[in-house]
Amino acid sequence: MTEQELRSLIQKSPAEGHRILFHQYHSYVYAVVWRILGDFASRQDAEEIVSDVFAEVFFHLDSVYEGSLKGYIGTVARRSAIDAFRKLSRKNPDISIEDDRLKELPAGTDIPQEYEQAEQAARLFQAVKSLGEPDSVILIQKYYYDRNASEIARTLHMNPVAVRMRISRALKRLRSLLDEK
Repeated sequence: MTEQELRSLIQKSPAEGHRILFHQYHSYVYAVVWRILGDFASRQDAEEIVSDVFAEVFFHLDSVYEGSLKGYIGTVARRSAIDAFRKLSRKNPDISIEDDRLKELPAGTDIPQEYEQAEQAARLFQAVKSLGEPDSVILIQKYYYDRNASEIARTLHMNPVAVRMRISRALKRLRSLLDEK
């Protein structure tokens, strides 16, 4: 669902719109929060912060007219995680400024983009796995391990010509699978 469709749905049916917004962005918010707090908070703490993020987003959603809804949600998630980190570091003297996860993020790091790329990679991997063996193994050997058809053929006890044919057919099937999603 596009952001504009989601905004329209929230106007018509706030409960349904909020439910879909939560479903659509929950993993994204969790990834942002966990990226900052992963070593310092429990999963339960992270889930609580995620819930707080959505509470704030739902409360202030009417005032967000311009810009990306996803960008706004990401900003709220990041700020909430930073606040939680500060609270944790005050309570726990073992967490020092040197432990600050934010220092790991180089300038210009785009967490939403990294999350999108990770999700896209996960979808691609699932699609490759759904091709079944030996096609999934062949594609992984070819594109992940950068092996040629002869090397793959030796590993799988196949003919190199058959491996090349399977690569071609598997790529066509993979394209159609990804076009469906």
